[in-house]
Amino acid sequence: MNEAVKEAIRTGKTALGIEFGSTRIKAVLVDESHAPIAMGTYDWENRLENNIWTYSLEDIWKGLQGCYKSLTDDVEAKYGEKLTTLGSLGFSGMMHGYMPFNAAGELLVPFRTWRNTMTEEACKKLIPVFNFNIPQRWSIAHLYQAILSGEDHVKDIAFFTTLAGYIHWKLSGEKVLGIGEAAGMFPIDSTIMDFDQKMLDQFDGLHNFDWKIRDILPKVLVAGEPAGVLTAEGAKLLDSTGTLQPGVPMCPPEGDAGTGMVATNSVAVRTGNVSAGTSIFAMVVLEKAMEKVHEEIDMVTTPDGMPVAMVHCNNCTSDLNAWVNLLGECAESFGVKVDKNELYGVLYRKALEGAADCGGVTAYNYFSGEPITGLDAGRPMVVRTPDADFSLANFMRSHLYSAVATLKIGMDILLKEEHVAVDSLMGHGGFFKTPVVGQRVMAAGMNAPITVMDTASEGGAWGIAILAAFMKEKKDGETLSSYLNDKIFAGQTGTTLNPDPEDVKGFDAFLEEYKKLLPAEKAAVAAK
Repeated sequence: MNEAVKEAIRTGKTALGIEFGSTRIKAVLVDESHAPIAMGTYDWENRLENNIWTYSLEDIWKGLQGCYKSLTDDVEAKYGEKLTTLGSLGFSGMMHGYMPFNAAGELLVPFRTWRNTMTEEACKKLIPVFNFNIPQRWSIAHLYQAILSGEDHVKDIAFFTTLAGYIHWKLSGEKVLGIGEAAGMFPIDSTIMDFDQKMLDQFDGLHNFDWKIRDILPKVLVAGEPAGVLTAEGAKLLDSTGTLQPGVPMCPPEGDAGTGMVATNSVAVRTGNVSAGTSIFAMVVLEKAMEKVHEEIDMVTTPDGMPVAMVHCNNCTSDLNAWVNLLGECAESFGVKVDKNELYGVLYRKALEGAADCGGVTAYNYFSGEPITGLDAGRPMVVRTPDADFSLANFMRSHLYSAVATLKIGMDILLKEEHVAVDSLMGHGGFFKTPVVGQRVMAAGMNAPITVMDTASEGGAWGIAILAAFMKEKKDGETLSSYLNDKIFAGQTGTTLNPDPEDVKGFDAFLEEYKKLLPAEKAAVAAK
C-alpha cells in the first residue's frame, strides 16, 4: 500500500485541500481512493485592532506557507517523497468578511472578518430593499456600511472578495468564487446559478460611485467547474522552497460552510449538518423557499447551488476552551502536567455527570457579538443562583449547553415556525472530538438524532480536497450528490445518537433560564 501511495505522490494522482479556519489552517492530501494520506497544520489567531477583528496579509501568507510546509514535512516523513506536483488543488476559508482592492491590487483597508458586528445600519437598510435577509457578516453588508459611513476607500474599489477568493486569485490569477462562498457575499439566484440580477440592480440604485456592483464582485462558479491553474508565481507563494511545480488544476474556492456540507455528505435535499468549533452553524438543504424573511436565518447554497437555510452563531467553543485552559493551568500549579486531549476528555465527560438542567448554573459564551440574541459585542459570563449546585460537573455542562444555546434559538425558527423538513443532521468540528459528549449535548439541544461520520474529524480541509477531486474526476451529467454517495461515502460508517428525553427536558429548562438572564448579558456589554 505504501508503494501505491508513493507512486500517487510522484505522479500527481492526488488532491490537496487547504482550509483557513478561525484558529487553524489545515491541509489534507488525499490519494485516488480519496483517503487522507498526509496532513499539515498551522495555528493562527485573529486580533482586535481599532475595534476590528482582522488578520494581516503577512499573517495570511505566513500561515499558508507554514501549513504547506507542515504538509510536505509529513509527506517526506511518511513516504520519503518530495511533493513536486498535485492532481488538483482547492482552497476554502472562513466565509463572508471584506477584502476590497484597488486597480493596482492593493488592499484598501485591513481585512474585516466574519466576526465583526459593525454593519447593523447597512443590514437594516438592505433587508427591506431586497426583501431578503442580509446578515452582518456578509461582504455586501460591509461594503454598504462603508458607503453609509463615508469611508474614502470605497471610490477606489476595483474588486472585493473573501479570504478564500483572495488566496485563489493570488495563486491562479482568477477572480472567481464557488457558489456556496459567493452566497455569503451577495444573494444568489439558484435558478441561474449566479448573483441575483434584480438585487444587483437595486444595490446600484443605492450608490453614486463609478463602479457597478457586478463588476467588482468575483465570477460565480459551481462545484465541478474548472477555476484556473496554479501559476508559477502562485506556486512560489504556496511553496517557498520552489519544489512544487505550477500548472496544477484548481477548483472553485469555497467557504467553510460548503466544505462542511461535503465532508458530512449533506448536499442533498432534506439533509443538514451542524459545524461546531470557534463559531457554530447549522445548515439544511431546502425543498422549497421559506415563507418569510427571518433575520436569524441566512439563505446560502450548497457548492452545487441548491438553496440552504443557515443558522449561524458567532460564538461556540472559545469560552469553553478558555475555561479548559484555566483548569489545566490550575492542575499545573500543583505540579501536574496534563495532556491537552486528555484534559478535554476528562472535563467533557465530567459534564455528563451534572444535572440535566445544570443545577442552577448558567453560562454565556459570548466572546464577540451575537446578532441572533441582539448583541453587538460579547462578555463571557457565568451566572448562578445562591442555592445552585455549583459543582465541576454542572459548571462544565453549563458551558457545553451554552455553546449550543444560541443555535437552538435560531433552529427553533427554522423547524417550528417554517416547518422545514430534515431527515438527518450530521455533526462535525472540534465540539465533537471527545466521543459521545458533544454529540449527546447537540442531540439534546436540537431534539434530533445527530450522526458523526468516521471522516468528520478530517473536516473542511478534506471537504475542499474532495471538491478538488470532483472537479478533476467529474463525468458528464454527474452531480455532486451522486459523486459523494457513490464514490466518497459508499461503505463509510458513523455513529448516530438519539436524544435522551431527560437531556432534552433539562436543556429546555436551561434555555428558559438562559433567555430570562439575557438582559444581564446585555447590561454587561452596555457597561463596557
